[in-house]
Amino acid sequence: MSSGAPVLTIDRDNVSLGEAVFRALCRALEHGVYRSGDRLREDEVAQKLNVSRTPVREAFGKLVAKGWVQPAGGRGLIVRSLDQSDILELYAMREILEGAAARLAAQYAAPAEIAALRDIHARFASGEGGAAGLARLNRLLHGAIQRAARNRYHDAALEDRHVATALLGTTTCAADGRPVTAAAEHGALIDAIAARDSDRAEAIARAHIREALQTRLHMTLTEAAKARS
Repeated sequence: MSSGAPVLTIDRDNVSLGEAVFRALCRALEHGVYRSGDRLREDEVAQKLNVSRTPVREAFGKLVAKGWVQPAGGRGLIVRSLDQSDILELYAMREILEGAAARLAAQYAAPAEIAALRDIHARFASGEGGAAGLARLNRLLHGAIQRAARNRYHDAALEDRHVATALLGTTTCAADGRPVTAAAEHGALIDAIAARDSDRAEAIARAHIREALQTRLHMTLTEAAKARS
């Protein structure tokens, strides 16, 4: 488990205990409580959440089915590392989903939501919080666009993307030059949403994800080269 990470918590609001544990673990993966290579053990998770092993076992099964973790012997699991094939598949789906979110947001976003997007964008453009802070603001901005899209079926599809993206590790906001170009892309996207230009909003969002993919692939290749040296 990452040092200094948020504690693992559970929300039992109107769902089964197994589902509540599953959601808690998804949040933990998304926010870096657990990272690629970390081990998950039934007894430890059960103790942290103050539940029995049965709902933890149920939640572990769902995590395995999603492909985010894999068996590691005994009753433990290992958080997966995504390879290049996983990355390409993930970003292909991200391009479709983020493009759809932008299109819908251009149709349905309220003025207050657009104002909130501009506020987040201004903080991102200022470089607030370094790479970690920018990654958090990036999640906030894309989440705000997702909510402005007002489509619960689309929301469900994007939830898996959030967790899978977190498994990639180091944020692309840490790459040289990426925060500046990402800020420009965000600004253009928000302008298109504010102008109610659905076609342009979708096109910009899709291009934004393609640029993020190129940065991610470059980072992956650089890290692999360093590991071999």
